[in-house]
Amino acid sequence: MHFNTDQINDLEKIKKINLINSCSGYKSANLIGSISKEGITNVAVFSSVTHLGSNPPTLGFIVRPTTVPRDTYKNIMESGIFTINHVYEDILEDAHHTSAKYEEEISEFDITELEAEYHNDCIAPFVKGSPVQMEMRFVEQYHIKSNNVIHIIAEIKNLYVKDDILQEDGFLDLAKGKVAAINGLDAYAVAKNNSRFNYQRPKKLNTMK
Repeated sequence: MHFNTDQINDLEKIKKINLINSCSGYKSANLIGSISKEGITNVAVFSSVTHLGSNPPTLGFIVRPTTVPRDTYKNIMESGIFTINHVYEDILEDAHHTSAKYEEEISEFDITELEAEYHNDCIAPFVKGSPVQMEMRFVEQYHIKSNNVIHIIAEIKNLYVKDDILQEDGFLDLAKGKVAAINGLDAYAVAKNNSRFNYQRPKKLNTMK
């Protein structure tokens, strides 16, 4: 099959959304936890969290247009603190349900079986059981004019990982943690194993003819 730009734009809305959201490949599946100034917790699934750099340790994620209420964005702008929690196999259905649009006064922790927990003095909730949990500090944001989304940049303030997934060289074996990835908007996949390769250096070219 071949789709050019005009054909993509002419597709029925849901088909176009599914096609474009899945063609980029598997995406990270994370639950972002936040809290309002009124003390109402929020947790929502995001598939756009990406690594930006290790020094300082920074991640980014995309917030869709704020033409409608976006509780996660509002809470982050108010407090500057939020959490990122890996979605794992045992919570797939509840994690996905956090994409439903509830009123700001309703916490997704009260609607689902997801359980909030807190570490040290972080005001934002973590998702209990998640094999990788991160406390994030808001750094900056960029408005992407082409499709009116916002790129949030944040620094890892505290990182909590389950002991059995942490390897001696610092690598996190997410397959051991049964961490999920998102295919498109509503399909989840859990890796069964990893294939690791050594750091790659340029091969010596044979100049002999």
